[in-house]
Amino acid sequence: MTKKTIRLLMPQWQGGNNPNYSFGAELLAWLAPDNDQPLINVPVQAYDGTPLENENGINGRKQLLEQLKSAHHIIDAHKPDRIVMFGGDCLVEQAPFAYLNERYGGELGLIWIDAHGDLVKYDWYDNGHTLPLGNLLGEGDEEFAIHVKTPLKPENVFIAGLAAPTEQETEVIQRLGIKTAGTKELTNSTESIKEWIKKSSIKHLAIHLDLDVLDPKTFRSLLFANPEVPVNYAPEGTMQMPQLLNLIKELSEETDVVGLSITEHLPWDSIKLKNLLEEIPILNK
Repeated sequence: MTKKTIRLLMPQWQGGNNPNYSFGAELLAWLAPDNDQPLINVPVQAYDGTPLENENGINGRKQLLEQLKSAHHIIDAHKPDRIVMFGGDCLVEQAPFAYLNERYGGELGLIWIDAHGDLVKYDWYDNGHTLPLGNLLGEGDEEFAIHVKTPLKPENVFIAGLAAPTEQETEVIQRLGIKTAGTKELTNSTESIKEWIKKSSIKHLAIHLDLDVLDPKTFRSLLFANPEVPVNYAPEGTMQMPQLLNLIKELSEETDVVGLSITEHLPWDSIKLKNLLEEIPILNK
């Protein structure tokens, strides 16, 4: 029986409060290999120069909730077996992964390939893209988590590439018993992930890929590689591209990958060139 796969393009930027995430998502969808999987656009309110309103500690809470509901509506209408998401900020992943966990009877496995846990809201940081994994586990922010009908089982979650978790993240990881492995550990062997798949009997797996798990010194299209505004409030990723590809290929051999979401793509050179082209008179007549 042929399984139905859909691709979603959700150029959401409000979760990171950075309009550049929208173009990054669109470019991701364009770069992906062409096939017969339909590409469906999730409506996102475009940036119009108006600053996001901070609502109960989250910038753009209203827009983010509206866009979350739109993603759920589209996914429920198509009822796919597999979902590929090309996203802006990491919060785009809540709707597809929540759906897939329901689709597979609450037994979905999720590998979170990310330098950050995305489990908690930091007191000093008001952007929603720190919350998606927490929301999917039934924690995080209540207004978002309520849209996860079947929270993921903590034992079915593995965070790969985690760099220097905060005290808040460590508390959640230890309390829920979530498995983790840093990039250095995974360089030598991925056995810890394979053992987790076997021990937890993961038959269906979703992969979260935040590109910031990569080393910004060798892959420059990341928030941490911004040439104009250095980012120093969170740890950088250190994974190399061949290691990342090998990990995803091994996961695909171990179990049935039913979800893939790629997020946080910030191609600075292309963004600058796009902005330049928009200002050239002959191109705008």
